[in-house]
Amino acid sequence: MAHIHQQHYDRAFAIGIALNLGFVAVEAFYGWQVNSMALLADAGHNLSDVGGLILAWAAMAATRLQPNARHTYGWRRGSILASFINATVLLVAMGSLAWESILRFQQPEALAGGTVMVVAGIGVLVNTLTAALFLSGSREDLNLRGAFLHMAADALVSIGVVLAGGLYLWQGWAWIDPLVGLGIAVLIVIGSWSLFRQSLHLLFDGVPDHIDPLAVRRFLLAQPGVCGVHDLHIWALSTADVALTAHLNMAPSPEDDTLLQAVALGLREQFGIRHTTLQLERDMTCAPIAPPPGPSRNAQRPSGDPPSR
Repeated sequence: MAHIHQQHYDRAFAIGIALNLGFVAVEAFYGWQVNSMALLADAGHNLSDVGGLILAWAAMAATRLQPNARHTYGWRRGSILASFINATVLLVAMGSLAWESILRFQQPEALAGGTVMVVAGIGVLVNTLTAALFLSGSREDLNLRGAFLHMAADALVSIGVVLAGGLYLWQGWAWIDPLVGLGIAVLIVIGSWSLFRQSLHLLFDGVPDHIDPLAVRRFLLAQPGVCGVHDLHIWALSTADVALTAHLNMAPSPEDDTLLQAVALGLREQFGIRHTTLQLERDMTCAPIAPPPGPSRNAQRPSGDPPSR
């Protein structure tokens, strides 16, 4: 990700954290005042999102640290770790919320529907604005995708709380509050599971989901003179950078970097792999590389010269 993009998301994180901290304070205060499980649960979840935003911001900052002799790849993996921690905290918090909501079903309490609707309505605006700050980056970076999903889910949850307050005012259903709390938990678990699975997969050096390793192997085998590929490894350096190493068996060829440059360019353009390390292994069993098309020797010889023997 370009440095200018990082500066853009620095502002996005700062704005998002400030907005959500302010909203958490408002939501927790009124949730406590009116004893609303839905508001208190959403306030707790929004607080965990603030922590998640801070963690994601720190991980993005870590990717800028330069590699050194002890950390030859730098600190890029911090963005993967931040995504995993965010997803794990969400799943644990939602398990606790679901349990508390189930217990509240046994003793439903009256709900200040008007207050709940107003506070949750503010939450819809805050979370929608924050989610919009990370929308473009969520398409290319798992770390930013985690921030976007958190905020987008919160916006939907706040809409649900508004509806709960309205239904209570309309029908007087005291059980609607814990029901919404349980619905929040289920919705967020469903939305967070993909983030948890993908981040755990990348932590153990799995091939990123958007790359087909068989297609990469076919691409390498299709290169001129290459008859074998082994020790092929593809893994994520960060949530936005992918690396590849491979050994290529190939026929003897001139000692230049033409093939290496062509393969690296193809991997970058076709698969988004920007960090490539290839080892060429000469193999006499491979079919020789065909010479490039060109004029015949006779055509190159001046017309007055005798034929060579």
